[in-house]
Amino acid sequence: MQVTINVNGEDRTAEVEARHLLVRFLRDDLGLTGTHWGCDTSNCGTCVVLFDGEPVKSCTMLAAMAAGHRVRTVESLETADGLDPVQQGFIEQHGLQCGFCTPGMMMTARALLDRNPDPTDQEIREAISGQLCRCTGYLNIVRAVRWAAHHPTEAAVAADAIAGSTP
Repeated sequence: MQVTINVNGEDRTAEVEARHLLVRFLRDDLGLTGTHWGCDTSNCGTCVVLFDGEPVKSCTMLAAMAAGHRVRTVESLETADGLDPVQQGFIEQHGLQCGFCTPGMMMTARALLDRNPDPTDQEIREAISGQLCRCTGYLNIVRAVRWAAHHPTEAAVAADAIAGSTP
């Protein structure tokens, strides 16, 4: 079957099997390897992307289910204007160690900040609660998201336009 999905602001079309997972569509068909695939059971959250602005685990969604929708991957965070505040926050606050969970964490953080530009630590912890990081104690991840909340930039505004969340 042929599917067309708006990925990072661009319509992308490919021929896929009905059982083809969104994570495989992104990684294998489009070459967007920033979306990681970790556990095969939807427990780890490394494969989180934004689906019409909401975080979803792309290993649990079929590519056919995403047809006609907007999908945003970690590759969309950096724009010509620079890093998204979430990316910069992870750098500034040492929010990553091995980096495997980072793309999913960043996409979840971006969705949270799009909905709530000034979340509490508890709201940040709740937002990332569906994701596992085996390297950190989550403290620096929470600090990174809080840093991003306090440092919005033009890059984030430009990325929002790509995601279609700006009127």
